[in-house]
Amino acid sequence: MSFDSTAFLQAVTEQAGVYRMYNSQQQVIYVGKAKQLKKRLASYFRQDVGSVKTKALVKQICAIDVTVTHTEGEALILENNYIKKYQPKYNILLRDDKSYPYLLITAHKHPKLGLHRGGKKVKGEYFGPYPTVGAVWESLRLMQKVFPIRQCEDSYYRARSRPCLQHQLGRCSAPCVDKISQADYAEQVNLAKLFLKGKSSTVIEQLVQHMEAASQALNFELAAKYRDQIVTLRKVQQQQYVSGFTSEMDVIGLYRFKSQVCIHLLCIRSHKILGSKSYFPVVPAETNDSEIIEAFIAQHYLASDVASGGEVQGHIPKEIVIQGEVEQRLMLTELLSKQAEFEVKISSNSRSERAQYLKLAQTNAQSALVTRNSHKESMQARFTALNEVFELEQGIQRIECFDISHTMGQQTVASNVVFNQEGPLKSDYRRYNVHGITPGDDYAAMAFALNKRYSKLKNLSSTDDTQLLNVPDIVFIDGGKGQLAKAEEFFNQLELVKTPLLVGVAKGESRKPGLETLILAGSHQLISLPATSPALHLVQHIRDESHRFAIAGHRAKRQKASKKSILESIEGIGAKKRQSLLKYLGGIQEVMVADISALEKVPGISKVLAQNIYDALHDK
Repeated sequence: MSFDSTAFLQAVTEQAGVYRMYNSQQQVIYVGKAKQLKKRLASYFRQDVGSVKTKALVKQICAIDVTVTHTEGEALILENNYIKKYQPKYNILLRDDKSYPYLLITAHKHPKLGLHRGGKKVKGEYFGPYPTVGAVWESLRLMQKVFPIRQCEDSYYRARSRPCLQHQLGRCSAPCVDKISQADYAEQVNLAKLFLKGKSSTVIEQLVQHMEAASQALNFELAAKYRDQIVTLRKVQQQQYVSGFTSEMDVIGLYRFKSQVCIHLLCIRSHKILGSKSYFPVVPAETNDSEIIEAFIAQHYLASDVASGGEVQGHIPKEIVIQGEVEQRLMLTELLSKQAEFEVKISSNSRSERAQYLKLAQTNAQSALVTRNSHKESMQARFTALNEVFELEQGIQRIECFDISHTMGQQTVASNVVFNQEGPLKSDYRRYNVHGITPGDDYAAMAFALNKRYSKLKNLSSTDDTQLLNVPDIVFIDGGKGQLAKAEEFFNQLELVKTPLLVGVAKGESRKPGLETLILAGSHQLISLPATSPALHLVQHIRDESHRFAIAGHRAKRQKASKKSILESIEGIGAKKRQSLLKYLGGIQEVMVADISALEKVPGISKVLAQNIYDALHDK
């Protein structure tokens, strides 16, 4: 498909707006904004377009759509929405699928204040997002001291017949039992909303008015409550302005290495770093730092539609500190201030403490990018070193390891952990509750786990099937020759197109790290690697992860068993009969010492069942 740029430019408008460029597959490959659409789009089709990126983009254009807006500010917001929706190839993409925590005040008769994470399906007003869950809990703790709004779940709220401990501590006004009027509770909720919007001065002014009104009405107890709220809020303000500058501030640091970029966001609230987060945007070639920071501010903070009251993407602070200048600084400041309903400042060329925070953000951005790369490189280097030991033709892409955990043969659990070249693949981890074997038989437990994991491979007929079911290249067995022999026996029964290499991992005599011995299946050849070998470090990592995963499962199973009543294991004894036994005889100790005749007297317990209970409790 060819694109007639001349005909298109003759018809396109000169107004402000957003344009979308499509390739031959009708995929959006670029989204842009312009104060004058005709002038901006004409710049793409000149003989000398400048950058290599633009030349590559123009070659792929098969169609262009434009959307006219009233102002350039509206165009910026619409551009941001389209970038998030289409994720075009030639735009800066900020991919972040994690769900931020919010503070939520529900739309309820007596609204609840609490933490919310995930989709905004619950009706109410959301405040945030916050950088960490810890920051939300810190805010909730502060809010409880100032505003006595309930934070309990609706099920707990409905079940109350008298005030709970939070009311006695002065942290809840107990609306569940009508200890506060509907109007007074609604007023506290509105004050909390104003406070969360950063309007603490307005809240204090209203509380002072209420305190004076209560005093004039001789309601000194109510006036004292307002006074306490004012004192607490004053202390909060003193903490916020202790250094003499705005305490609510976001600092954006940026670090580039070749084609990679990391943006680190420091969130400072109440003169403290509440949290931070690193972003790794996909950045087209020849994109400068100013464009990246500008795109980040627009995509992270701006709502979907300011005019129609769209949802805020990120909490807008009073000040955003950046490195260097951005072209759209004035327009971004106006849009952010309009959306936040207070003046927002974008600062650059900062000094003093702001400069220190910016330096910290830049250092964290560099550290995050180096760590991200070093982890990948380290893991790939270890895989390469391990492949040099075993010399597999196809290389090593996937490794699995098995381990068994139990206490004297009880609550036996087998673990199966998986590693690929990026490290632990936790989505593929599995635990198996081992049963039907002699307690304490580790060999049988290993055979049970292998059968659970690989029994479906029996009917495979092609290498495609093996890839579909993620057949590993190497299977490590944590144990000596006995466990390895069981694994060999199991795989010999399977007729597989691709058989994984089986390797036993035996600990040294002192069981110290670095003294492990690898045992190859078949020949049972022993391989001892140097303690400094990256290949050995990978084996140790996999083995330790398998061990940890097995022990965690075993402990959970053991703890569950310890809470289980001994009566639950007796056949024919359900919940009602267990309750009758305990209630009639007076507890489990009395049931344990009761004879058959005493058990028969319990309602619902027959002579045969009494005999079974007695035999089970006395190991007969």
